[in-house]
Amino acid sequence: MIRPNFLQKGDTVALVSPSGPIQKDSINFAVQVLTSWGLHVKIGRHAYERDGVFAGTDECRRTDFQQAINDKKVKAIICTRGGYGAIRIVEGIDYLKLLSNPKWIVGFSDITVFHSKMNSLGVESIHGAMAKSFPNVTEESLQTLHDTLFGKIKPIKSAVSHANRPGKCTGKLVGGNLSMLYSIRGLSFEYDYDGAVLFIEDLNEYLYHIDRMIQNLKHSGILGKLSGLIVGTMSGMKNGVDEYHGSVESIILDAVKEYDYPVAFDFPSGHEEQNHALIFGATYTLSVTKKGGSLKIAKNVQLV
Repeated sequence: MIRPNFLQKGDTVALVSPSGPIQKDSINFAVQVLTSWGLHVKIGRHAYERDGVFAGTDECRRTDFQQAINDKKVKAIICTRGGYGAIRIVEGIDYLKLLSNPKWIVGFSDITVFHSKMNSLGVESIHGAMAKSFPNVTEESLQTLHDTLFGKIKPIKSAVSHANRPGKCTGKLVGGNLSMLYSIRGLSFEYDYDGAVLFIEDLNEYLYHIDRMIQNLKHSGILGKLSGLIVGTMSGMKNGVDEYHGSVESIILDAVKEYDYPVAFDFPSGHEEQNHALIFGATYTLSVTKKGGSLKIAKNVQLV
């Protein structure tokens, strides 16, 4: 995997909106935070636009992303929000200059599409807070994004969960939003799950939808390929007309019962105020004990 250079004070980052529309106030707040980190910020020309559920037309969103890739001064591309729209532009972008001048792509939720694309190109990316979520996440979560961008990676701890399955494994970290992973099944840029540590999270889904998606991962053979599984925040889970007699934990544990790898629940990353940054494509060691989970990057990546 190609690891983009970590940032240094004085570097330039770009804010782009490849998915849903965003209010200017949210971008302004993010600019303040990034500036306080010693970074210069470029805002995509169409970042504030709105076209229904999209931040401007496909062409507008694609153009901003392409320009950020092509700009040699830009060291990281931070998406302003998720929502929907990344899948419509991801394959219309030319990544050649990104491969010759690698830079971090940052985001979560709908940006899972870009994480998977980056992984297929052999480039690491960062699952972390976006401009819209900057005001809502904890200071600790923002600090993990800062530290990750600047190459000061620290282990991440998760709380004790009755559903945790103990064990230890090492593998390439992949994943993102479960619904997005389900939606890109079978596409050319789908993750390679062989020996991977899979991270999943989701928001406002019906429990039977979670069951359907997890069953897809099981019957397609993906769950059987993993070395470990991390379940982040599964927020706002709900029932449909008919009650689903089970929980996210029971759905997942039932699906992985024939495998012996560790499973960590309640990991502090996803659509809640705890959204710790992760490097997709990097090799991590996952340890799960009765005291909770621990995720530690397997290789020292701190800047010298």
